[in-house]
Amino acid sequence: MIDPKLLRTDPDRLKRSQEARGESVDLVDALVAADERRRELIASSEALRAEQKELSRRVPRASAEEKPALLARTRELSQQVKDAASDAETAKVTFDELMLQLPNLVIDGVPTGGEDDLYVIESHGTPRDFAAEGFEPKDHLEIAEGLQAIDMERGAKVSGARFYFLTGVGAQLEFALLNLAMTKAAEWGFTPMIPPALVKPAAMAGTGFLGQAAEDVYYLERDDLYLVGTSEVALAAYHSEEILDASTLPRRYVAFSPCYRREAGSYGKDTKGIFRVHWFDKVEMFIYCDPADAEEWHAKLLNFEKEFIKLLEIPFQVLDVASGDLGLSAARKYDCYGYVPSQGRYREITSTSNCTEFQARRLNIRLRDDQGVRSLATLNGTLCSMARPIIMLLENHQQADGSVRVPAALRPYLGGREVLTPVR
Repeated sequence: MIDPKLLRTDPDRLKRSQEARGESVDLVDALVAADERRRELIASSEALRAEQKELSRRVPRASAEEKPALLARTRELSQQVKDAASDAETAKVTFDELMLQLPNLVIDGVPTGGEDDLYVIESHGTPRDFAAEGFEPKDHLEIAEGLQAIDMERGAKVSGARFYFLTGVGAQLEFALLNLAMTKAAEWGFTPMIPPALVKPAAMAGTGFLGQAAEDVYYLERDDLYLVGTSEVALAAYHSEEILDASTLPRRYVAFSPCYRREAGSYGKDTKGIFRVHWFDKVEMFIYCDPADAEEWHAKLLNFEKEFIKLLEIPFQVLDVASGDLGLSAARKYDCYGYVPSQGRYREITSTSNCTEFQARRLNIRLRDDQGVRSLATLNGTLCSMARPIIMLLENHQQADGSVRVPAALRPYLGGREVLTPVR
């Protein structure tokens, strides 16, 4: 949620942000009108209440001649106060509903464009020349089948399309990635957490996942609970309705959890293997901090992600995500795209977002310092999303004989193994 004061002081700034996102500026005009109407009705209601209180004080002291008129006005006011309060509440509900539709304010400097506009700002590593090595790279599923690491057929049998089993070294590879990610995050000062994967509607709405992403979430109607698409949701709501002492900031959490996504709108896309699935596990970083420090922490989160990908020895690029592809909550986002040899292109492997004060306002999370109580900022960043790193590890480190070289950083978590060999 953006600061309502901006509606009154700088609505044009909000309109520029909407234009950059490719969203309608009419929403801003509707919000300005709703805010004015809300404040007018609140003022009117308060004026009537004040008159009612004044009359209640006058009636006991009034003369016999004055009392009938005062009592009649009191009865009249009673209904007017009720009507005014009801009108003010209706106006507030209308305003709040519109506010929930307004995305975060785009930070100045974010490149304009949409999902297909990829602004590469860094490149790390060089893709292997498989032709020079004398063989054609296999895709991750073919490699995994040789290793008996992934079972798509039984995943579909048990749960349906876009589900899978990680088996044998596949499961061990996920555990290795998990342990490496948690070890590194602890070194960087993050508190490890295992959060619930089911959350109340308030947590989903507060993080912005019931807006543009509503079609992609799983809802359990009987229980009025949602399966999270990322542990960002539970971590953001962890301190909801709380005031945090500024001296305790930044608060850094890292969580491991399953993630569930309908993959709405992805029909026919990435249907082979585990690239685009309905469930995967992930290690997510999350930060609460002073808004003045948010951009600095955003840069740090990106550097943590880069360091982790380098440990996996995967060539990758860093993208400054275009304004039209930010999602509801992010004011700026950086994605890392890892190289997929079988596709001959880079695909998303991590993402980090600066949500400024947007989520904190929606979840009523504030900080207290010598200036008083005010909103804080939240940021999130993927450290390891499991499925895609596994894809890229298998494909980038494959050998001609079907084996897979294990990067040095992962070997301690795989019993010292240097190579994963096909099952004969």
